[in-house]
This record gives sequence, C-alpha cells and structure tokens, in this order.
Amino acid sequence: MEQPPGFVDSAHPHHVCRLQKALYGLKQAPYAWFQRLSSFLLQNGFTCSKSDTSLFIFKKDHMLIYLLVYVGDIIITGNDIGFIQAFISRLNKEFSLKDLGPLGYFLGLEVTHQSSGLFLSQAKYAHDILARAGLLDSKPAATPLSTSETFTSTGVPFHDATLYRSLVGALQYLTITRPDISYAVNQASQHLQAPTISHFQLVKRILRYVKGTITFGLSFSKPATTQLVGYLDADWARCVETRRSTYGYSIYLGGNLVSWSAKKQPTVSRSSCESEYRAMANTAAEIIWLTHLLQELYALPTDRPTLMCDNKSAIFLSQNPVSHKRAKHIDIDYHFVRELVSSGRLHTKFVPSNLQVADIFTKSLPRPLFDRFRSMLRVGPPPVRLTGGDRLP
Repeated sequence: MEQPPGFVDSAHPHHVCRLQKALYGLKQAPYAWFQRLSSFLLQNGFTCSKSDTSLFIFKKDHMLIYLLVYVGDIIITGNDIGFIQAFISRLNKEFSLKDLGPLGYFLGLEVTHQSSGLFLSQAKYAHDILARAGLLDSKPAATPLSTSETFTSTGVPFHDATLYRSLVGALQYLTITRPDISYAVNQASQHLQAPTISHFQLVKRILRYVKGTITFGLSFSKPATTQLVGYLDADWARCVETRRSTYGYSIYLGGNLVSWSAKKQPTVSRSSCESEYRAMANTAAEIIWLTHLLQELYALPTDRPTLMCDNKSAIFLSQNPVSHKRAKHIDIDYHFVRELVSSGRLHTKFVPSNLQVADIFTKSLPRPLFDRFRSMLRVGPPPVRLTGGDRLP
C-alpha cells in the first residue's frame, strides 16, 4: 500500500492508512460480517451446524428455531411464533435490518404457500434468461434434449463464447428448482471453453423447453413418513470422447425431493457394474451428509436410508465383501458403501429400470418417459388456487 497521490505526508512518507473496519467489497468483509453475526447468535443460545455452517439452530425444551444466513439475507422459522418475533426485534436492535414478513421471494426463488405445503419456482428468473437470449417468442420444446443428438468438442466455433457461458451459467442456477434440466445443463457445461454452433443449438433447445414450462417448479408437502430414499443410475461410457460414464441421483425425504445431481465420473469404468457401484458410493456419501444434517435439525428418520439401484451386479458387490478379479482395481474409498450396508446403516434394493427416476439425470429420454420421471421428481406447474365459489373439475 502507498499513500494516495496528493495526500502524501511529507513527515511520514512511508506511513499508510490504518483500516478501522472491513470495507464492503473487500474479501475480508464477508468473513468479518459472518464473525459478527455468528458471535451474536451464539451468545443468544444458537448453535452453528457442523454440516452447514450457514445454518444456526436454537433448541430449548420443545422450542425449535432454524436460522439460515446467506450473506445479508436471513430466513428464520420454527415452532414458536412468539419467540421468533421477539428475536427479530432483538436482531433489529443489534443490526439494521428490514423484516419482509412471510417468505415469498429469496435469492431469485419464488415461494408459494399452500395448505398442503410449499411450491418453489423461478419463473421471473427464467423469464429474464429468455429475454437475454431473445427467445421470449420462440416455439416451446417438449424435452430439453433430443434423443438422437451426440455432442462432441469438434465443430464450427460459436462467434460469441461470452454469451454462451453467460446463458449456461444462468441455467445452472435455474436447476435449483428445475432438476428436470440438470442433465441437459451438465452436457452444455462441458463445452464452456470452446463452444461450437451445435453446442449453442443445444442451449437454445434447453431455453425453448424452459419457455414452455416457465411456471414449473418443485412441490413440497407434509410427509406421512420421513424415510430417506435415494435413486441412482449411471450410463456407462456415455462420453464418446473420454468414455467416462455419466451418473445421477435423486434423494427423497418423505417423498419430497431434497437432493439431486447429474455429473460425469472422473475416471473410466471398465464395466456398467463398476460405473453403477461408483455412483452408489457417491450417493451414499450424500445420504450420510443428509443424515448428519437431519440429526442436527432434530429430524433424523428412525428407519435406515434405502438406495434404489437397477443394476443387480452393483447391489451384489455392495452386499458381499468378496474380492473379485473384476473389482480389484476399484479404489478403496468407493468400498465404504460395503461397510455402511454390513453395519446396517444403509439398505440397498433393486428397482426396475422403468421406475428408475435417476435415469433423467444420465441420458436424454423420449417424451413419455421424460414426462413420467419429471412428475416423479415432483416438478410441475403451480398448484391451483381456489377462490370462493370455484370448484375443481
């Protein structure tokens, strides 16, 4: 650091300004703000979650309060409205804040409250993406990907790589409430470095699909049970260039989708069994993290989690710790799923391919199957609101 030109102290030319507090925009500011807020919350009886450091939990007798922080935005909920209102007043005395009332809009997510539960969508955000791409008047597509197209890194370069990266990045954020486009966005994200015209056509197809389903979102309802169930699938050697497999999973808590993923595996698998087994291990790791989080939330299900897989060889490999010549080369860290199964902390079960909802994260599907799996993900239009005198057909 140097003294700014025109303000150099001739008596102390080598002195610099002393920073009294973290200025907004500096990299130290978020850390300083989090330390300030978290110390206040800890002094008021909250505990910081070990699974998610942005989550704070207050537990006293039958009172349970959750507080979630994202930079300067806070969501607070619990089973005692009186305590919540009193704590908000206490926060207002300590910090300058604005109480926006019941949750309706948070970081681009629109929340609709219904008697049966919640509906999360990003209709406004999706509209802004379409406007940026100039596709507001485009013809909608039935699915985000065609079943006949295969994408490679070769082709005519696209003239505006910045636009391509901007649209793909925006679509990645849209997958928060639209898991049905996760696989298509994953395919588009693999060509950010050197996009071609065919890659941009892929992005336009995704946007046309979003255009036709712009009001779609995720539905959450009060569950009858709280069991954790995970579906996993892997498409062996899906990438025609690297021959790496694509895997995906969807995890449900009481029938509500809480976690999902669509990724390319980092290594080449020698068989479909191996690719499914690796996907099983990654899904098990996510389930274990969820169990730790639910335990901190005092909402841990009593039943052990279940993994649903459509590959009997992978299920056999997870349930039988017998060394096989075809499995000797698999990394040891993937075999921890065997320990979970043998200790009774995890249960693996076979599911037919026509019920394997994780297929939507590993490959492009024909419309009937895609619509079926999308419905199983609980992605759909917003629920109908009834007014006085209205009747459902």
